[in-house]
Amino acid sequence: MAGKQTCLAIETRGTGLYEFTDAVARFVREAAVDLGLLTLFVRHTSCSLLIQENADPDVRRDLAAFFTRLVPPADDPAMAYPTHRAEGPDDMPAHIKAAVLPVSLSIPVSGGRLALGTWQGIYLFEHRTSPHRREVVLHLA
Repeated sequence: MAGKQTCLAIETRGTGLYEFTDAVARFVREAAVDLGLLTLFVRHTSCSLLIQENADPDVRRDLAAFFTRLVPPADDPAMAYPTHRAEGPDDMPAHIKAAVLPVSLSIPVSGGRLALGTWQGIYLFEHRTSPHRREVVLHLA
């Protein structure tokens, strides 16, 4: 079987988790592959990808709040050490978050469907405060 590949564009409105499970499931369904491995890769250095609970929106809010506390904006006194500040106080913290969180995911495909658990969803985690257009490459083999 030759691999199937596409690129999804995800429009963000600022910091937060953006679920795109339905778009990924549609790609897998249309690929008509019974058994395989789907790789997702985000083509940016200031956002990341997560598989996380998609039932309670409080989980997304709590995750965003946790990572803001862990790595606050560069204008916070705790962030006096970064020298990369050319793109604003959210830029270097976004790079740090993307360095500790995944920028790629692997999800098994079984029976032509994503092998996700009941409450699992696929998210782009935007670390910048401004809106961005993010690209995620999907490769199914």
